[in-house]
Amino acid sequence: MDSDEYYSHDGRHDVFSGGVNVVPITTPLGGFRVWTKRTGNNPDVALLLLHGGPGATHEYFLSADSYLPAAGVEYHYYDQLGSGYSDAPDEPALWTIDRFVDEVEQVRIALGLGPENFFVLGHPWGGVLAIEYALRYQHNLKGLIISNMMSSIAAYNTYAQEVLMPTMDQVALAEIQDLEARGATENPRYEELLMQQHYVHHVLRLPVEEWPEPVVRSFARINKRIYVPLQGPSELGASGALLDWDRTSDLADITVPSLVIGAEYDTMDPNYLRRMASLLSAGEYWHCPTGSHMAMYDDQATYFEGLISFLHRHA
Repeated sequence: MDSDEYYSHDGRHDVFSGGVNVVPITTPLGGFRVWTKRTGNNPDVALLLLHGGPGATHEYFLSADSYLPAAGVEYHYYDQLGSGYSDAPDEPALWTIDRFVDEVEQVRIALGLGPENFFVLGHPWGGVLAIEYALRYQHNLKGLIISNMMSSIAAYNTYAQEVLMPTMDQVALAEIQDLEARGATENPRYEELLMQQHYVHHVLRLPVEEWPEPVVRSFARINKRIYVPLQGPSELGASGALLDWDRTSDLADITVPSLVIGAEYDTMDPNYLRRMASLLSAGEYWHCPTGSHMAMYDDQATYFEGLISFLHRHA
C-alpha cells in the first residue's frame, strides 16, 4: 500500500495508517508479527531502516521524513521483534544475532524487495545487523549503509576508555562507574550523570530540553529485556553478549556498494569508521563534521546529503 501520510515529528500519528505492513515471521519459538511502514514507491531505490538499541524503535529515524520523500527514495520503517509496535515475546532465546538476521530476510521477502532495489541502513545495533545480513545475504542487496557503528565491539570499548572517558569530569565518571559496579543503573542519578557528562556531548549534541520528541520517545521505549543481555547495562561501552563481536576482518567479503557514515563527536571512532570503508570491497566514507551518534539530527543536512547521494548514484 502507498501512503500520502508522513509521520509528524510531534509524534501524533496513527501507527496503522496507510502504508503499514504487519509482517508475519517464523522463529524457533513460533510465529510472531513485526511492524513496518512504507513511504514512497521507487522500483530502483527501496531503503529498509534498521534501528539501534538493541530494543529501541523506528521512531528516532523520523527525521527521514524531512528529506527522503523529496529525494524520491522509497523507505521502510521497521520495528524489530520485541520493539515498538511489533510483538514483544518474553523469550530470551530469541535475542541472538542469527535470529535477527533471519528476521530481516523474512521482512525483505514480505516487502518484495530484492537486488534490483534493496538497500539496507543499520544504525548502531542496526549496523551490527546490517553487516551480518550483508555477509549472509548480500546477493539480495543493491547497497549497504553502516551508520555510526564500528565493526568491532572491542575497538568501540577501547575508544570509550581511552578517548571519551578521559575527557569527562573524573569525579562524575567515578560516580557513574560506581553505580554500574553496584548494579544501580536504574537509579535516576545514573541517567542524570550520563546526560550531563556524555549524552549531550556524544549522543545528540543539543541541550536535553531541545532533544527531538521522536528521539526521546524511542529511547524511552527501549526494551531492556533485549538491550541489557546484548549490550549490557553500561552506556560507556558494551559488556553483554555482543562483547566479542568483531567483523572487521570480514568486511572485504562484502562486495556490494557500501557507505559508512561517521561523525566527529560520535561515540564511535570516526577514524575507525574511515578504515572500515577502506576495507569494504566497494566502500566509501561520509563524515558529519558537527554531528555525534545521532547525526541524523545534530548534523542533519550533511547526514542526508551523503545518504541521498549514495542512494542516487547506486540506483
